[in-house]
Amino acid sequence: MSFLLELWDFMKVRKKFWLLPIMIMLVLLGGLIVLTQGSAVAPFIYTLF
Repeated sequence: MSFLLELWDFMKVRKKFWLLPIMIMLVLLGGLIVLTQGSAVAPFIYTLF
């Protein structure tokens, strides 16, 4: 949890708020890959990328 607080402080101090959408998309795509790894949908997810 401290990593997220440090990342937020970095973005706030350095005015790097453009990093926030990138981080959100990385988390969402990572979650999608983890959730569909063992399912029958996995081959179809990989064809999207």
